[in-house]
Amino acid sequence: MIRRAFELVALAAAGAAWGVYTASVWATFAGALAGALLWALIDSVRAGLLLRWLSLGEPTTPPRLSSVWGEVGERARKAMHRLTRQAAESETRLQEFLAAIQASPNGVVLLDAAWRIEWCNLTAAGHLGFDAKRDLQQFIKNLVRDPAFATYLSVGDFSGSVDILGRDFSQEAPQRISLQVHPYAEGRKLLLTRDVTAVQLAEAMRRDFVANVSHEIRTPLTVLSGFVETMQHLPLDESDRQRYLGLMAQQAQRMQTLVNDLLTLSRLEGSPVPGIHEHFDSTELLDEVLEEARGLSMAVSDGGHQIEAVVCPALRLSGSRNEWHSALSNLLSNAVRYTPAGGTIRAGWRLLEDGSAEFSVTDTGQGIAAEHLPRLTERFYRVDRSRSRETGGTGLGLAIVKHVVQRHGGQVRVDSKAGKGSTFTLSLPALRVWPLEG
Repeated sequence: MIRRAFELVALAAAGAAWGVYTASVWATFAGALAGALLWALIDSVRAGLLLRWLSLGEPTTPPRLSSVWGEVGERARKAMHRLTRQAAESETRLQEFLAAIQASPNGVVLLDAAWRIEWCNLTAAGHLGFDAKRDLQQFIKNLVRDPAFATYLSVGDFSGSVDILGRDFSQEAPQRISLQVHPYAEGRKLLLTRDVTAVQLAEAMRRDFVANVSHEIRTPLTVLSGFVETMQHLPLDESDRQRYLGLMAQQAQRMQTLVNDLLTLSRLEGSPVPGIHEHFDSTELLDEVLEEARGLSMAVSDGGHQIEAVVCPALRLSGSRNEWHSALSNLLSNAVRYTPAGGTIRAGWRLLEDGSAEFSVTDTGQGIAAEHLPRLTERFYRVDRSRSRETGGTGLGLAIVKHVVQRHGGQVRVDSKAGKGSTFTLSLPALRVWPLEG
């Protein structure tokens, strides 16, 4: 400002000096006024150049100006540069935030006060079946036409969520999407979507599991209670008493078997995957489970079965011997129980060319129809419920087999046709198999 005032005084003084030189008072006044006007013109030009530069918004190339306008231009340039940098940083943070929302497994939709879509991530578009770019500014009510959602919006109570059928819904793979609206900022709304298919399936499985366990335990408990009441209130001779006690022991054993299988499943699901440092001999384990199967065959069948070991190389296997014993024992137990007396059961290991191994059990039993094969390893699933109870099965054996094999990195394969027997095959990856020399 001092420099600017000095320039004004200097130009006015120069004009006045010209008037003094002409020895005229009016010339002196006119010269001073002319000097002041010249200064005002120069100052206006500088200000105009600065305003023009500011209107163009070029913070890196300010005009070269003297006096206070040059200082104003430089400070404006620094301020504009700072604001530009802050805007760039804010844009970067915004893009990072939007990228994080895009990566979210939950859907996010921003709606204006009229329920038009302002922005949404791809997850929400996939959940609700619209295009994240093409359908911007479309009314959400027109795109999501589920009656439950329409009712939810019309009622206006957004304290809870609403479930609708997903875009990929089918009877074989039902999809359920949960939606909830959160009002914010002058009538705008935030719509969150979440795929709850797995949660609802897990809840359904839990309910089915509790119902199945309750049903399986209730039957032997009813029998036990009936026999206990009979023995308490009726005089029985020794033969009837022994017969009732035998039936009660049978039902108690059935409940004990069910509890043991449930505990086995619980242990398999809650324990770490077996490491590769524990080993066992395949031949020893095979001999052990075959001997158990022969004993079971004599107990449940009058004529017994022909149980044979498949000739196979000696292998050293990595994993939990107890778990594999349970799996192989369950397969052979099923083969014995579902193969008529006099039938043949063959079991053994096989080393494949890629270094992996397979254990298979083949029987000449009644076989399994094709529609039952995909569900055989489900808990409590039975092809013939009455037949399963007659043979003492709990419906958990193949579920245990599946868990054991999967924990060791393998798979279960079933080949069967009704009336032509069955073959159950368990695979074990090469990293858990070592052929024994000699």
